[in-house]
Amino acid sequence: MELFEHQDSIFPTSYAEILQRVRNIDPLKYGSTRDYINGSITYLSPYISRGIISTKFILSEVLNRGYKPTQIEKFIQELAWRDYWQQIWIAKGDAINNDLKHEQKPVSNMAVSKAIVDANTGIEAIDRGIQEFYKTGYIHNHLRMYIASIACNMRQSHWKVPAQWMYYHLLDADWASNALSWQWVAGANANKKYVANQDNINKYCFTQQKGTFLDVPYEALTSITIPEILKDTPLLKLKTPLPKLESIVIDETLPTCIYNFYNLDPLWKKDISTNRILLLEPSHFNQYPISQKTLDFIITISEENIPNIQIYVGEFNDLITSHNFGNIYYKEHPLNKYYDGIEEPRDWMFTVQGYYPSFFSFWKKCKKQLTY
Repeated sequence: MELFEHQDSIFPTSYAEILQRVRNIDPLKYGSTRDYINGSITYLSPYISRGIISTKFILSEVLNRGYKPTQIEKFIQELAWRDYWQQIWIAKGDAINNDLKHEQKPVSNMAVSKAIVDANTGIEAIDRGIQEFYKTGYIHNHLRMYIASIACNMRQSHWKVPAQWMYYHLLDADWASNALSWQWVAGANANKKYVANQDNINKYCFTQQKGTFLDVPYEALTSITIPEILKDTPLLKLKTPLPKLESIVIDETLPTCIYNFYNLDPLWKKDISTNRILLLEPSHFNQYPISQKTLDFIITISEENIPNIQIYVGEFNDLITSHNFGNIYYKEHPLNKYYDGIEEPRDWMFTVQGYYPSFFSFWKKCKKQLTY
């Protein structure tokens, strides 16, 4: 198995290996163990977020193996959460960049604690998780929630900058899922905040740590003073190390497919001849910065699985004015609204669209489309 970049990475880049990972899913074990740090999780999120495979494809593959929806409802729900966040982004647009439902309170800073960035919070499971995160580009969902709670509810940082820090390093960076989940923890996208104490962390991370600032009963967490170790919140500078613009060659007699950070589908129009361009727009990555590791991941994935793809570093309008194109195709996404061409839909698990204020109101509609 060829693994991406770092020896500690757990993410293959060949499409064949990605498909094998789909075939290896154990949805029953996933449902019963996913909350634990060593749970039977799928490690498919980077491929879903990058548009390499869809939630619909994964669900179809699992059901084709004979599982019934009643057996694996928890697994299906977790897939549906990804579509749910995307539907909110489609419906709300840039509004997800701000507190969506409620103003986050209290907020004492618009930064992220140096102790979190340096993996030096004093919480063993958290610090170890962040160190591994920097190595692999992946972090368990429970750890994401713990970190968000420490940042927003212990340090009283507004959710956005810490969310940008996490997004920057994630191979599965999905701004809707990331931003709205951070808001959920901070109480800006939920009716209450999410908090976890040391006992909870010990349970799901298999540690036995005592004496930390989280080693208190739950009722004490709401009145805790800001821990000294979290107080330093320096300015965080996140910048995408985009490659330099290089010339590309366009065959004017062929249509053109535009790929980007959210669409690296290797099967898209694979049976026809097209110009295939991976568009890396500086304006996009200025607003949503990503790390060198994440950038290398998408370039490796695209070059390995999409024949003859060319990389264009520049804005969409500059691309189409500097070359002569026939038909231009792209896939729908909230960040593509200004593209000019033929928009094609993404694959969704269900036909449920629009904004739903809670996941379970969304799920109630989706569930009706499953055959039990």
